[in-house]
Amino acid sequence: MDVEKVTDELYGLTPAAFTAARDAYAARARKEKDAAGAKAIAALRRPALAAWAANLLARQRPREKEEFLALGESLREAHRTLDAERLRTEGSRQHRLVAALARMAADLAREAGQPVGGTVAHEVEQTLHGVLADPEVAALWAKGRLVKPPAAAVGFPAVAPEAMAARPTAEREEGGSEAAGGGAAPRTSRTRGEGSSGRRGAGTSGKRGGEAARSPSPEASGKAGRDASEAAAREAAQRARDLAHARTEAEEAAEDADGRERELRAARDARQAAAARAEETAGRARQLEEELGEARRTAREAATAAGEARTAVTAAERALRSARAAASRAARAVERLER
Repeated sequence: MDVEKVTDELYGLTPAAFTAARDAYAARARKEKDAAGAKAIAALRRPALAAWAANLLARQRPREKEEFLALGESLREAHRTLDAERLRTEGSRQHRLVAALARMAADLAREAGQPVGGTVAHEVEQTLHGVLADPEVAALWAKGRLVKPPAAAVGFPAVAPEAMAARPTAEREEGGSEAAGGGAAPRTSRTRGEGSSGRRGAGTSGKRGGEAARSPSPEASGKAGRDASEAAAREAAQRARDLAHARTEAEEAAEDADGRERELRAARDARQAAAARAEETAGRARQLEEELGEARRTAREAATAAGEARTAVTAAERALRSARAAASRAARAVERLER
């Protein structure tokens, strides 16, 4: 059996149709004595709904797929080289494309008779972010064979921290950089007020200097705000990853339970069929035993009749011999009398 062809066909089906078709192919491979093919097909996992919708997009929109894969390669290269300008440009394209492709995937799923809700749509976006960030995920998605959203919802920030540190101070003072989603990301830089405040602090009393020391600077406040925002974003992303992971595990557990239930039903059917065959065989055996007994009785009767016939033949032969002897004596007596 062509396992590659079967795999491609199975992952083109809806998740609801996947398991039955997979089991049918595995059974066919076992029937054809293809143990390796049966094992490989039986090991295929049913795709989660979000992964299936993303696969559907890759299968039915090849032009958009190639554009998205090229964007992923560009973004990964920009991160490797810390190319801040390229990251800002490609990051803006990233979020626009992810949103547009997620909507397209939802439309395709609805046309295929399997509409997706808001949570699944979010998981589709997470999957597409994973395609951009991870070459292995991208390779599976390109073939339309993703099984579940990536374990980590990987996305690209507009500029890597190392690249931000390397940018000229003058650029940082221009007022902000474009964020990965196309919006403005506020940045705090040292202002004229901070400088003059520092100079005034040099001529003030120790008390005022102490108060200034206790008050956080605007730069520190901005950094604290950014840190809090980043922490909240990481926490939200982690919750989304945990939710997606839990959903995938639940779907896999449900699929395993369905498989075990099917196996139980098949075993019960096989047991019932075996019991019916055993009863039928026992009935046939009883019938054959009765026929054998009748045949043996008939054989015994035939043997008895044959013995009696042999006895009668022997008696008839003796009587014939006696009759012949008597006839011979009578003939000789007649001959003597005639002489």
